[in-house]
Amino acid sequence: MTRFALTLEYDGRPFMGWQRQDHGPSVQQVVEQSILSITQQDVRVHAAGRTDAGVHALGMRAHFDLETRLTPFRLMEGINAGLRPHPVAVLACDIVADDWHARFNCIGRRYVYKITNRRAPLTLDKGHSWQVAPPLDAGSMHEAAQILVGQHDFTTFRSVHCQAQSPVKTLNSISVTRFDEEIEVEVAARSFLHHQVRSMVGSLKMVGTGKWTGDDLREALEARDRRALGFNAPPDGLYFVEAVYPD
Repeated sequence: MTRFALTLEYDGRPFMGWQRQDHGPSVQQVVEQSILSITQQDVRVHAAGRTDAGVHALGMRAHFDLETRLTPFRLMEGINAGLRPHPVAVLACDIVADDWHARFNCIGRRYVYKITNRRAPLTLDKGHSWQVAPPLDAGSMHEAAQILVGQHDFTTFRSVHCQAQSPVKTLNSISVTRFDEEIEVEVAARSFLHHQVRSMVGSLKMVGTGKWTGDDLREALEARDRRALGFNAPPDGLYFVEAVYPD
C-alpha cells in the first residue's frame, strides 16, 4: 500500500464543498470516483481543509492510500482524465510517508478573498470574485484588519453551524491590497472557524465603505456574539491557496 499526496485546483461553483454530501456533488466525491474508475479501488481522500459550497481552491492538498504500480505522474494523468468534465484538476502527485496526513500534519493554511470594486457587472470573473459597487478604501480596511491579528475568541465571526470545539483561534496575518479595481484580502492561520474568513471580509467591507470604523470592528470582535457581525461575504471570491507543512 502506497500513500499518495495530491495538489488540487478547483472551481467550487458546481459543488456543495469539499466533503461528501447527501444532497449534492462534492469535490471529494468526484476525485474518489475518478480514482475508482482507473484503479477499481474504493479509496477515501483526505484533504487539508473542508471548503464550503462555492469556495474555490488553487492549492488544496489531499492524500489517499492505494495499491498500484502506477508512477505518480501516470496516476495524476489518469485521475485528471477521469475528472473530466468537472472543473477539478490535479496539479501534482507525490509519494509520501505512510504516516503523513494532509489534515493533521498541516501547520498552516492560507486563503485569499478577491473583491472586484466596480459598478459594471462582472463577466469573466462572475462567480470567482465578489463585486462591490460602492468605492472601497483598501487602506482603511487593511489598517482595521490588524485588529484581528493574534489570538482571539472569534465567536462573532463564526457560523452558527461551526463544529469546532473552541472559538479561540490565532490569526497569523491579514492584509488588504488593491490592484486597480481588484482588492485582495489574504489571511493566514493554523486553522479557521467555519465562515471565519468570509465573516471577517464582510465586516472589513463595512469599514471600506465608511459604515464602520476600526473601533466598530474591535467592538464586534470583543462582543463574542454572532449578532454583532457586520456582514458575511459570499463564497464567490474565496480561494484556498496553500497548505503549509513542516520542512
